[in-house]
Amino acid sequence: MLFARAREAAGRGHDDVALDGESTLGAVLDELRTRYGAGFAAVLDASRVWVNGDEPVAGDATTVHAGDEVAVLPPVSGGC
Repeated sequence: MLFARAREAAGRGHDDVALDGESTLGAVLDELRTRYGAGFAAVLDASRVWVNGDEPVAGDATTVHAGDEVAVLPPVSGGC
């Protein structure tokens, strides 16, 4: 799931990355950087990434499986 500026940079709110068995979060994010280019990569660098609703304890080394949901949550601004 891609939210806010990540969605705008990718031109879509959702994408599927094909995995053969298991992979790492870093590999999934690298695939998204390749697909969507430098603008998306810049947003990703400033974003939080969650796997299945939780922050990944092992960071980019976190194991992901087919069917897992990776969410890219850019920082938001606003408020009073």
